[in-house]
Amino acid sequence: MISFDVFKDGKRNALTMSYDDGTIYDIKLIEIFDKYGIRSTFHLNSGLLGWSRVIKKEDVAGLYKNHEVSVHGMLHKSLATLPLQNIITEIFEDKRELEKLCGYPVRGMSFANGSYNHDVISALKFCGIEYARTIKATGSFGLPENFLEWHPTCHHSDALETGRRFLELKRRQGKLLYVWGHSYEFNDNNNWDLIEEFCRMFAEEDDIWFATNIEIYDYITAQRNLKISADNSIVYNPSYQTVWFSVEGKIFKINGGETLRL
Repeated sequence: MISFDVFKDGKRNALTMSYDDGTIYDIKLIEIFDKYGIRSTFHLNSGLLGWSRVIKKEDVAGLYKNHEVSVHGMLHKSLATLPLQNIITEIFEDKRELEKLCGYPVRGMSFANGSYNHDVISALKFCGIEYARTIKATGSFGLPENFLEWHPTCHHSDALETGRRFLELKRRQGKLLYVWGHSYEFNDNNNWDLIEEFCRMFAEEDDIWFATNIEIYDYITAQRNLKISADNSIVYNPSYQTVWFSVEGKIFKINGGETLRL
């Protein structure tokens, strides 16, 4: 029987990171991530760029070139407190400005202050946002049922303990560790050693996919959209993206547009 329990390149598990607010401390955090090959998504407020402790507009493209830029609300407003028209403005204007700066379609978001409701979810779809991260950490290594309410595994203050638990369980395929936070917290708490140790611990692993939030979204969406015959003997991949899956422990690869007979 077919199982969706492997990630890109047939790797058993995955790690993604997520950081909010676009402060100047992203510079040091990205240096650490790039040193160890860790990928992250950075959620920015375009209307606050250049403010105290916030990066400048002209630095966005270069600083985040190896990572993903995502929406965090133009002015970091708590969306659930706004009327619908202002929710749309806060999301759409941020998306539009960030796209001008980074040069590609911005498709993800994290909710400022963790604030969202039904109107916010509706506005996401209207604005072309495909996934949105909350701040409600679950401790779970499972994949989201609904990417528009994507709960992380843990805040980075718990990353070492949670990361060790994840590595102990890594033989169980299809698990995702999702860590979120703010880079300024490392500066304010003087604990940059925490994220350095975390990245060093994971850099030694060769069976974990390091991905941005949008890469996880695109891969899982393509995987879930595979078309499978009733007897599991034929698989068709209607997407452009190569996908991996397993059958009784054996890993298979199917390219975009390919039909595979097992």
